[in-house]
Amino acid sequence: MTDSAKPTLMVVDGHSLAYRAFFALPVENFTTKDNQHTNAIYGFLSMLVNLIKAEQPTHLAIAFDTSRHSFRTDEYPEYKATRSETPSEFKGQIPLLQDCLAAMSIPVLTKEGIEADDILATLSVQGAEQGYEVLIVSGDRDTIQLVNDDVTLLYPSVQGVSQLKRYDPVAVQERYGVRPEQYPDIAALVGETSDNLPGVPKVGEKTAVKWLTQFGSLDELLERAEEIKGVVGGNLREHMDAVRRNRKLNRLLTDVDLPVAPADLESRPIDAQAVRDIFARLEFRTLLPRVFEAVGAGEVAEDPAAVVVLPAPQEVDGPAFRTWLDAQKTEVALRIITQGGMPVRIGAATDSELREAEWIDATAAEVGEWLTSEAPKVLHDAKPQIKALQRAGVRLGGLAYDTSLAGWLLRPSFPDKTLGDLVERYLGEKLPEADPTQLVPETEGATPAQEAWFIRRVAEALRGDLPEPVARVLTEIELPTLVTLADMELAGVAVSHDILSTFSAELATRTDGIAQEAFALVGREFNLGSPKQLQEVLFEDLELPKTRKTKTGYSTDAAVLADLQDSHPHPFLAMLLQHREATKLRQIIETLDSAIGTDHRIHTTYVQTGSQTGRLSSTDPNLQNIPVRTEESRRIRSAFQVGEGYETLLTADYSQIEMRIMAHLSGDEGLIEAFNSGEDLHRFVGARVFGVDPSEVTPAMRTKVKAMSYGLVYGLSAFGLSKQLRIEQSEAKQLMVEYFARFGAVRDYLRASVMAAKEVGYTETIFGRRRPFPDLASPNRVLRENAERAALNAPIQGSAADIMKIALFHIHEELRAQELRSRVLLQIHDELVVEVAPGEWDAVEQTVRSRMADAAELRVPLDVQVGRGANWNDAGH
Repeated sequence: MTDSAKPTLMVVDGHSLAYRAFFALPVENFTTKDNQHTNAIYGFLSMLVNLIKAEQPTHLAIAFDTSRHSFRTDEYPEYKATRSETPSEFKGQIPLLQDCLAAMSIPVLTKEGIEADDILATLSVQGAEQGYEVLIVSGDRDTIQLVNDDVTLLYPSVQGVSQLKRYDPVAVQERYGVRPEQYPDIAALVGETSDNLPGVPKVGEKTAVKWLTQFGSLDELLERAEEIKGVVGGNLREHMDAVRRNRKLNRLLTDVDLPVAPADLESRPIDAQAVRDIFARLEFRTLLPRVFEAVGAGEVAEDPAAVVVLPAPQEVDGPAFRTWLDAQKTEVALRIITQGGMPVRIGAATDSELREAEWIDATAAEVGEWLTSEAPKVLHDAKPQIKALQRAGVRLGGLAYDTSLAGWLLRPSFPDKTLGDLVERYLGEKLPEADPTQLVPETEGATPAQEAWFIRRVAEALRGDLPEPVARVLTEIELPTLVTLADMELAGVAVSHDILSTFSAELATRTDGIAQEAFALVGREFNLGSPKQLQEVLFEDLELPKTRKTKTGYSTDAAVLADLQDSHPHPFLAMLLQHREATKLRQIIETLDSAIGTDHRIHTTYVQTGSQTGRLSSTDPNLQNIPVRTEESRRIRSAFQVGEGYETLLTADYSQIEMRIMAHLSGDEGLIEAFNSGEDLHRFVGARVFGVDPSEVTPAMRTKVKAMSYGLVYGLSAFGLSKQLRIEQSEAKQLMVEYFARFGAVRDYLRASVMAAKEVGYTETIFGRRRPFPDLASPNRVLRENAERAALNAPIQGSAADIMKIALFHIHEELRAQELRSRVLLQIHDELVVEVAPGEWDAVEQTVRSRMADAAELRVPLDVQVGRGANWNDAGH
């Protein structure tokens, strides 16, 4: 029988390949709305689909291990004993993968006490004997021994499961220098770290191959071991029992009693509906057509529920558009297409009707009034569209829903990035999108009105999933904040190019000077930004203690080098850290300088969906990375100035807001008394902890209790506190004991909050914002403890973010209601910056203080600090 006429039997090591897929794909990108991780399943099925298409096997089976226990562990209990604990995110994926394979009619084979490799070995021998061309797909090198003229191994490359190396006898000989059946002899001598099988000390692959070539076989080598001279010869003779044990354990069984033979593994038609059902559960929409194509199920009728017939939009002029909009009695979904920051086309949709038009003066005149009205409107990622409309002279009113914000609030850990993502997740459909890389796209994307139709339907699906408290956060906090941020971004902030460029030039001179001093100290020039060259200087030239090992050598990151400087001070380390700090600062300044627009203002973009706690971030440029409370930060802040036509800047922030929230949530009488008395918090707490009068609390005492108080909010341990304060761990532990003895309600609240989160699976802020914590139930101790620490902080930090947002949009709304020209410009590091128009200071200060103070009703007052100045630094307080 010719090879082309032979049937092809493909047998796959399911566990091995799924585990590799798990590490090849980022786990955070593959999770369902029920928080089920799916990256291993997705990666494995993608690989399998590609294999089926490329190899077209006539017979197919997937083998899995049943547990870590096997006849090999009975023989040698330490076998595979050093393997790390299975990641919690991986657990639970194998049964779901097997459900997928069952739906695809692919046999899954397991046998108690037998490893998957032994099943593969048995089937490969049977297949070769019965006239099959056999393909083994495995990431275990032990399967190399099975390769022969009828059996080929497909082995994952270092790039993961997407690329497979093809091993036939010639390829094995070229790679290892021995015949396939001799590979286990190499492994027996060298050992297998992954299987916890120690080899002969100082014997590597080259030595093993040389010996096997010289003696012909492992048995002959061991028989004539006395002929091997030197240290390695002595090591071989000393470890001969281990070599024999290794060879016995790595020999794969070829006679496992299986319930099937190769002929029983013939490919069968898939259960199309079962595949749809399990893929819908796992939210694998794009993978479905690939599976159907690979297994020849293209002719399977599409699921009617998955076939979406897009309604055709009606092109209308301005008057007709306005007439249609006025006639709608329910909310309307909108999609504004922008170009150069201006609207160019508008689409609108209800459940069954779609309208769209070019944005021209006539359309703007007719539709603009409706857009300004309070008629309820639904958008996706509304902020850039609101800004475009405002540039065109239209202020959007009636924003009732934003699907981007709603999706983030529902899944803050894994937010869906695009409308297409939401359509796939919540509708089980695919949004038609043109390929942006093609000049003439082969596929037409959805029109604006059709996108609006999808937005409306996604909004309805999200409303069904969004818990009532979280829905209130959307409508009462996030949507008003969105409108405020749009105005802030349009306003921008005046920034001095001269101040920034002068400072940048000074930093350039400073870094050059530091570099020259460093080169002189080492005795040669090198690249201070190159980790590889730094490793040579630090650990070879200067012979400093080696730091944490990484894939590319020893770590040279800033935190590690700062610790090294503390433990082993060296002038070069000090210079290196100064050089890094100055370089980083110059990069920040240059980024800010390049962002100054033609109006001499920086217009950052605020990101509402960038954190899990609700805190805002900014981009283009990032204003959150400007240093805080350093001399350099003051110089940068001095470049942020009051703009032309305005009188001064006002800055405002909350004093100790997180500790105030802690006092409120815990109900601790001591903390509440401290805030209500007006006493300095840390002096008050220090007096209680150390048993002295407040006047006797020293700066050192105050520093310790301050670190203690804020550390509790972040789950700081006694070890972490000792490291932060540079005190003995025993002293840090005693400090915690004394603290909790006097503020016991804080301890009780923190414990209870984590326990409550474990029960319900999420934490909740004062206002109802939720943050899921699936890892609180993880069997992995590290993941679980990390989740516990994050769960301690989430309600406090999230409540602080909510309070700041409430204050922000209330101030913005009241300034507009009073018809003041003054405007909020920035929200950075929990600080607000307001640009005050001439003659409006008193009204603005009163508005800021009152709206910030009444943003939340707590058991303690919200203390607001306000400053005034011609620039951000001078306005500091």
